[in-house]
Amino acid sequence: MDIVNGTTNCSGENNKTLRASFIAMFLGDSERLLSILDKSFPELGVKQSDCNEMSWAQSVLFWTSFPTGTATEALLSRTPQVLTHLTRKSDYVKKPIPKTGLVWIFQKMIELEAPTMTFNPYGGKMSEISASATPFPHRAGNLWKIQYATNWNIEGTEASGHYIDLTRKLHMYMTPFVSKNPREAFYNYKDLDIGINHNANGMASYLEGRGFGIMYFMHNFDRLVNVKTKVDPGNFFRNEQSIPTLPYYEVPFGGQDGMDYLQLNLTCSATNVW
Repeated sequence: MDIVNGTTNCSGENNKTLRASFIAMFLGDSERLLSILDKSFPELGVKQSDCNEMSWAQSVLFWTSFPTGTATEALLSRTPQVLTHLTRKSDYVKKPIPKTGLVWIFQKMIELEAPTMTFNPYGGKMSEISASATPFPHRAGNLWKIQYATNWNIEGTEASGHYIDLTRKLHMYMTPFVSKNPREAFYNYKDLDIGINHNANGMASYLEGRGFGIMYFMHNFDRLVNVKTKVDPGNFFRNEQSIPTLPYYEVPFGGQDGMDYLQLNLTCSATNVW
């Protein structure tokens, strides 16, 4: 959903309005798709002319916003298609948003203008897979994921601050309608607003990581910490939102030279790893 120019009033002012676009990919031909939609979602009114049949490689071009008909060789180019600044945030919705809530959200989006929202529907196969089967926990119980997106082409920190703040406001406005305790988030959007790990040693790093880690991975977080501690105990591979290692303390004990140290790792409650 995004904001576009709408009708012009008698004073010559162009009123902003919200536009909702339904874009999807179906693994099959258009004839089969239409037969399914005619039964399950006739309100959408999809016609044959709304469908574009293409190969998998061509669909990659489509989702990257290349013009229809672009040769797949374009995927070999190492030059970015566009150079733009952007910010992303995410949410998960577990209960339908009432009509009054949607109207209020639309009004807020018109006020903000720049940020857009994308709803990615869940359910189906996503819900059939256990939340603990893989690190990705957002399975049954989620209706859809929200992506908040803002792009801009203006250089400078002032412009960046402005557009990032608009995105934060839209994210804040959505608080009553999304998951809670924790407010779940999608790891691939890397939202530094929900926490940063400064990768210090000991308990501080673990607690910082747990703050955003629970939002991204929920009950799988401690299992990931166990794996990280076994594979990379020195935390060599790290970034602002990487999985931390288990905290440890050095306890002195008597050795041949009179003072050696034993490293004691704290353990997480989870015992199984993938």
